[in-house]
Amino acid sequence: MYIKQTHSTSSLLREQYSDALPHLYTIRTDFQTAGRGQAGNSWESEEGKNLLFSTLLRYDGILAAEQWRLSMLVAVALWDTLAKYLPQEQLTIKWPNDIYFGDKKLVGILIENSLSGRYVGYSIVGVGVNVNQTAWISNAPNPISMKEITGKNYDVESLMNEWILSMKSWEIAPTEDIRAAYLAHLYRREGWHPYLEREVNLTPTAIAREGIENAFLAEFVNVTEQGELLLRLQNKEEKKYHFKQIRFVL
Repeated sequence: MYIKQTHSTSSLLREQYSDALPHLYTIRTDFQTAGRGQAGNSWESEEGKNLLFSTLLRYDGILAAEQWRLSMLVAVALWDTLAKYLPQEQLTIKWPNDIYFGDKKLVGILIENSLSGRYVGYSIVGVGVNVNQTAWISNAPNPISMKEITGKNYDVESLMNEWILSMKSWEIAPTEDIRAAYLAHLYRREGWHPYLEREVNLTPTAIAREGIENAFLAEFVNVTEQGELLLRLQNKEEKKYHFKQIRFVL
């Protein structure tokens, strides 16, 4: 479904939800008046320039404790789609599921799972891909678009359709294959990097200002089966973090 403008494709899909809607049912728009990102952040997008959509996922038998598989699946399918057009050596998945090019954010992903008892009943995946936009007016610290990388314009609907095909291919893959691909493409997989334990009201500007002073260095160890980021600190201690407990200092 295409709609020229809406408040939020994910909110609209939730409002339209019924048992009759099929798996991979998708709403795409040219502009969102209230697009949302992780942790309640807003999403900047110039009208008609980027790929903004939300998709309904329906999988039988995925336990609530295994919902991390969905996050890996969506991210890997998007990485594969974009890797056809962009230099792969700089294209990475930033834990938990954003797509980065170098140290800049190319894709934001927000997955909202609706639980039914012990299982995931359905999921709504909201995706924003910076495609043809080249001017940024918000205080978002590090956006980049496909056009800024290559100098080319891209058809946003074609990109969305390619992602859906990639999803159909990856969703039948064994979980261990999805996990291996996710880890292989992970941002900051090697080396020591600065992180900041998350403060609830810390703005991106404050992170940039305070990050160097308060950051700690750590190296990546793994991502647990529950989706926690496992880091090794300089004192050799290994520590697990949930998404809301840590920030990357860029």
